[in-house]
Amino acid sequence: MSPVGVGLIGAGTISDTYLENLTSFPDVQVRFVADLDTGRAAAQAAKFNVPRSGTGAELLADEDLELVVNLTIPAAHVEVGLAALEAGKHVWSEKPLALDRQNARKLLDQAMQKGLRVACAPDTILGAGFQSARRALPRIGQPQSGLALFQTPGPESWHPSPEFLFQAGGGPLLDMGPYYLTALVQLFGPIRKVTGAGGQSRKTRVIGSGPRAGTEFAVTVPTTVTALIEFESGGSAQLVLSFDSALRRVGVLEVTGTAGTLVVPDPNRFDGASVLHVSDDQEELSPQGHQASRGTGALELARAIRNNEPERASGELAYHVLDAMLAIDESIIRGRSVDVESRVEVPPPLPADWDPYTSTL
Repeated sequence: MSPVGVGLIGAGTISDTYLENLTSFPDVQVRFVADLDTGRAAAQAAKFNVPRSGTGAELLADEDLELVVNLTIPAAHVEVGLAALEAGKHVWSEKPLALDRQNARKLLDQAMQKGLRVACAPDTILGAGFQSARRALPRIGQPQSGLALFQTPGPESWHPSPEFLFQAGGGPLLDMGPYYLTALVQLFGPIRKVTGAGGQSRKTRVIGSGPRAGTEFAVTVPTTVTALIEFESGGSAQLVLSFDSALRRVGVLEVTGTAGTLVVPDPNRFDGASVLHVSDDQEELSPQGHQASRGTGALELARAIRNNEPERASGELAYHVLDAMLAIDESIIRGRSVDVESRVEVPPPLPADWDPYTSTL
């Protein structure tokens, strides 16, 4: 076997971290960077010594590529993913998988029909911090209850183009929800029912930094969302996601089981220690494993494809999380609980010695 050829579509801010990591993993080779702005694509390709750049169509026509890393805006995820599948390429997508169930299902069904794979962020669940927490989970017994909190004033103060984060496909639910809900599903198993509430603090926001600072834009989605999450296992969790809070509390994720409580690292990060509470004893658990970040999911997918194994950050997992987030949104609108119809199997933890920097193909 040889390294998997990768093409990256979307040369925006997040592409820096992806390219930094993917170009350092010996089992994949980034061979093409594409963007609507071909100048930006060329600059990113030059910065990370990627041999080719150009348009998305040119990337999809490149027979040297097996896997497309889709870093476009949420509204374009399905369109780009379907085009990649039609070109015979596997897909790693940034989150969310889609903006609605129908298109998400269409993407996954198309992949199955073509014998291809679709996997999806967040791959923070593959980081040493969260994986170490998963391996420690049996020490607290059967998970019974959870608490997940993300509260900030909102990203418009630092993001130079934040409008998409306050429109369909964004808001704290679809922007940050994938991190917290994906982590909760990994800890509790699939979600069966949600009850949500939410609202907006302001109808407009103002860009606070960059060349467009001072520009006002409209807010079209809830900017604070709370939810009760009920799992098929019988456990439950409380979820708070907010772009309205002057009090910053991020990365709070706690699970209480029949034998203790586990404080899990920030699900939006790849590192961090866990804290185990059993009776009156407290034990800090240092993360055991690799030090890589975004891009590890694409690598794990590439290895899974070559080894004919299931990938861990699967499209079905992303679909289940999307299904739950849309159910929360529907619960807010309808004023009642909503059942989550989809189910997913939780994959086993990564081995502690899983190493992105080792050549295995």
